[in-house]
Amino acid sequence: MAQATLSPSSRSTIRRGKDRARTDRAELHEVLDAALICHLGVLVDGAPRVLPTGYGRLGDTLYLHGSTGARSLREAADGEVCVSVTLVDGVVYARSAFHFSVNYRSAVIHGRPRPVTDADEKWEALRVLTEHLAPGSWDHVRQPSRRDLAATSVLALDLGEAAVKIRSGSPRDEPEDVAAAAAWAGVLPLRRSWGEPEPSDDLPDTVETPVHVTNRKQP
Repeated sequence: MAQATLSPSSRSTIRRGKDRARTDRAELHEVLDAALICHLGVLVDGAPRVLPTGYGRLGDTLYLHGSTGARSLREAADGEVCVSVTLVDGVVYARSAFHFSVNYRSAVIHGRPRPVTDADEKWEALRVLTEHLAPGSWDHVRQPSRRDLAATSVLALDLGEAAVKIRSGSPRDEPEDVAAAAAWAGVLPLRRSWGEPEPSDDLPDTVETPVHVTNRKQP
């Protein structure tokens, strides 16, 4: 049975802004499920490299994928990595420049990923990755061929060592700045929404836009 709470390690313990730390594992899942791209941090030749990477979550496993020719994934498979996800929900306007901030939801995962070599798990991982990015697409399109599978590397990262930090609400201004009432303060929310689907230039007119695209849930 999956743990209901996070169990911070020394490197995943939030020390600054402790009031924004979350311990409910469900909130970790919610952040990961809401974002589309993570940032994968690895060491390459002793230097840090951070790359935007596609992912998908199944239970407490995060699947990452890329080309088998990508050195970053080869390096990740041989050592420790750090994966981060951030969702910006709004800009916080304060009465002083010092207290400007953003409302956000973020997650950071540490660990040593393992290469997914089992054929069934790799197939399922690619399904999870596809459905995370574009729900409803796996059964609609041609699924991976042997050539596709050979060209794709998949890593599995356990979510056991993770931290979640969330900020929401109004600015935290100094009492004297609030009393002065000299500047506007509040939050400018950031809304995300899907636009109208744009068919490929080479798509025949006879191919209709599928329901899973037209009716995709707004983020």
